[in-house]
Amino acid sequence: MLSKQNLWFITLFTLILVLGVYYVTMPNDVLKEIQLKTEEKKQEKKEQPVQEESSLSSLRVSKETSRQEKIESLETSLTKENLTTEEKNNTYELLKYLNEVQGKEENFEKKLKKDFGLDCYTKIENTDATVICVSKTHDTSLANKIMRTIQKEYQDKMNITVKFQEN
Repeated sequence: MLSKQNLWFITLFTLILVLGVYYVTMPNDVLKEIQLKTEEKKQEKKEQPVQEESSLSSLRVSKETSRQEKIESLETSLTKENLTTEEKNNTYELLKYLNEVQGKEENFEKKLKKDFGLDCYTKIENTDATVICVSKTHDTSLANKIMRTIQKEYQDKMNITVKFQEN
């Protein structure tokens, strides 16, 4: 009697053997066509022009990398054995806070895009919030509306700065 493990081994070995024989006996014309297609795809990828990133994208990337470094350092400090329980709790709460802030920033950007039709970058640090919007016009009433939209989400007073820039 064959055990299940032996049966699986024989089945997989047979499948690999059949595919190997098929590949070896495949005509060269088919292989050359496949190789030419992959080379053409690689050339197409190289020839595509690289689009310049907007300033908002670069701000987001720099914020994300700095935040990710901070999160990684906090996570490594959490794994240290010489920390007290209180220190670990504080570190965990800080990690939780950073994740909440990141979620709020993303929600604000989506909400501002939906409500005002503007591409915006938001950054929240403690009681300070910075909003940078891409717009040709620098409208103070729009800035006030953006400030009110963000302040609605917080019970405490926030220092909100709204900047407009052209892309």
